[in-house]
Parts: sequence; C-alpha cells; structure tokens
Amino acid sequence: MPTFFDSTADAAEASEALRGLAHASRGFDQPAEMYGVIGDLSSGMRSLRQALDQIADVHERKAAHAFNDAGSHEAGVREALAAAEELRQAANLVDRAHDRLAEGFIAAGRIAWHPEPAVEEVMPSRWVSVVFLQGEEADRPLHILGELGHVDAVDFLAQWDYGDETTQAALENGYVYDKPGEGTNDRVALSGDYALVVNPHIGYVSLLRRYTEPEAEPQDAELVEPAPVQPGPELLVSYSSPGAPKRADPPTPKRDGSWFEPAKITAVKQSRGLVR
Repeated sequence: MPTFFDSTADAAEASEALRGLAHASRGFDQPAEMYGVIGDLSSGMRSLRQALDQIADVHERKAAHAFNDAGSHEAGVREALAAAEELRQAANLVDRAHDRLAEGFIAAGRIAWHPEPAVEEVMPSRWVSVVFLQGEEADRPLHILGELGHVDAVDFLAQWDYGDETTQAALENGYVYDKPGEGTNDRVALSGDYALVVNPHIGYVSLLRRYTEPEAEPQDAELVEPAPVQPGPELLVSYSSPGAPKRADPPTPKRDGSWFEPAKITAVKQSRGLVR
C-alpha cells in the first residue's frame, strides 16, 4: 500500500507493481478488462509526470548542498542542474505519451468485445513442445514456480525456445498436441502463447507454445493449367508471375541458369554481346 509520505518506499512499490503488470498483461481472459487497465495507466502517467517535475524542482532547490565525490561544490551544482533539466525533458516526453495513451483509451472504449471470435478469424492452432524436464532437471523451474509464480517459470523455460527451429523439430518428431496437459494429473498455467504443464505426481515440467497451422500452399506454377492468352501485344512478364505465362510449355533453362528472364530481354542481351 502507498504511504503518501515515504518517496523511497512508494517508488519501490510502484516499480514492483509495474513489473507485475508487465507479466500479467501478456494475456487477458476477458478482453474488456483492458479498458480499465488503460484508464489506470493513464492516471499513473499523470502522477509520473508530476513526480518527475517535483524531483527536478528539488534538485534545483537543494543545489547548494550538492558536491561531487571529489568534494567539488561547483561540479556538484552543475550535475544537480543537469539532472533537473533531464528530468524535465523526461516529464515532457511522458506528457506526450499520455496524449497518445488518451487517444488509445478513447478508441478502446468504442470496442464491444464478443465472447466468440468472428468465424473468418478462427484459425486452427495446436501446441508444440519447447522443453520437457524431469527429475533433478525440473527442480529449478519448479522452485521458481513455487517462489515467484508461473509467469517467472515460463520466462525461465522460454530460453529453450528457438522459434522456427523449435517448431520444426517438434513437427518432425511428433511433439505436437491438440491441447496442453493431456495427462491425468497435469496442471496447466497459461502465459501469453505459452503453456506451462506440471505433473507433481510424476515430477516433470514442460513448456509448450501455441502453433497456428499455416494456410495451404498454392500449387506450383508448372502444375497449373495455363490460362488462354488473348491476341494482342506480348507482355514482358516472368515465369515468377503466377497466372500470366507467355506460353504453354515450361521454359528451357538458359545456359546462364536463368529461368525467369523474359525472351525479349534475352534477345537484347544477345544482340549486344552481353551473353554467350
């Protein structure tokens, strides 16, 4: 709880509260709750701007007491005034950020969140395994989980996530699941796109990441039936442009290895002696 008189204690509590918010705001079970969070942040930014201005004022008012580590009063005053100036600049930037936050707050207030997404937005998603630890290897993340909570445990285990490399390895080895925690005694905690799975009976911990199935790849160009070409001037398009082939048969690769160069450009190069 804030003291309203102990700046050191209140600053420490504000820092810890923001740290907690940074973790908690990775995901919202109820998106409508974001509107209230933005409003509280707006209020907090106004207070932050005021605090920066007031601390700058104190640096100026107390400059007569300022010395540097070598005992120079002149240098101490110079640094106190420099700190005041930088703090005022920071306050001005916070003021500008608050204006942008206010606009976001207004836009957020116009959103009506529905419990179910629109049909066209539904994308199939599964879960890929990032890391699985058991026995002594699981002791550290389990300790973090018990002491600091699941968000910090997820942060610790996320160091094993190498992005596309991890996804590809999981796909190749079959470590892909319809939902996290399919075991009988599995306990699941979500943090953003991660799922922490703990089984206290077997003594293991694992981290999974949400994986969205990619859309079906288009057919290769050579497998697509060419569209009939209407009479008219020939267009300089390459075979890398789908749906606009210049002839029905696939091109014969040139000696220089280029498949995509239009015939007219090749003819100009040959006439100028640019290709052999």
